[in-house]
Amino acid sequence: MTQLINYLEKIGCEYVTDEPMTEHTTFKIGGRVPIMAFPADEEQISLIIKKCNDLGIRYMTIGKGSNLLVADEGINACVIELGKQFSDVKLIDENTIYAQSGASLIKVCRFALENELEGLEFAYGIPGSCGGAAFMNAGAYGGEMKDVLYRCDHIDKNGEKGFLENEDLKLSYRHSAYYNNGCTVTGLYLKLKKGNASVIKAKMEELMQRRRDKQPLEYPSAGSTFKRPEGYFAGALIQECNLKGVSVGGAQVSEKHSGFVINTGGATCRDVLDLCKKVSDTVLHEKGVKLEMEIRVTK
Repeated sequence: MTQLINYLEKIGCEYVTDEPMTEHTTFKIGGRVPIMAFPADEEQISLIIKKCNDLGIRYMTIGKGSNLLVADEGINACVIELGKQFSDVKLIDENTIYAQSGASLIKVCRFALENELEGLEFAYGIPGSCGGAAFMNAGAYGGEMKDVLYRCDHIDKNGEKGFLENEDLKLSYRHSAYYNNGCTVTGLYLKLKKGNASVIKAKMEELMQRRRDKQPLEYPSAGSTFKRPEGYFAGALIQECNLKGVSVGGAQVSEKHSGFVINTGGATCRDVLDLCKKVSDTVLHEKGVKLEMEIRVTK
């Protein structure tokens, strides 16, 4: 790690050491990492990945940590965070937005509104970054990234630049090609349509209000905890099994929305995993439906 730190200083990349992951996930859960780097451009990302490979140091890339549950013992790796320092958004043409992967979905939605572009309203309020949204084909309220995303730039596990587009992205329910290929998404290309700014704004505000009314936004969480089983809604199944409000340690099935496991204060990764197992076991026993976690668990 000392050699990596020296290298980060050499290339002018910001970093911190012994960093708590509670500060980098929306769940506010997780142990520490030995080093976290904050690259400012694709070149730095590429150089860091190549150096980690040369030194035999594991690395992983995160965005806003909105769909991430980190182990209590932390992550034994160099964590590369793509955030505010890597969040430019611009127009490619009158209907196309390019966004660096660290840009928040809220920022890109507002940019679309400013340019009177419709099609991304569903994403307004999703608390993640663009990179994470592409990685998991994020969606809500009848829309998903595959409706507007047609290309992603990336850096592969060897540190080389590349891209995927159209069918090669393999976008499906909460899944993309990036789940399996080891690449780091660096940029997104979104094809939208010209619309009416007042109509776009009204739709965004409507969906944001629905989130506030129905979701436990006042507590740390990772959003929807379980994927939607085919033919069912996870939250409804959980509620029907009388699991609303059930807790393990500081983790609780939200009393506001049963599809969310929340951190009521001091929850550990083990609390969340034990609660999720209790929920999934109960739903399987009582409803015969297997629930699969949507949240990524890492250590």
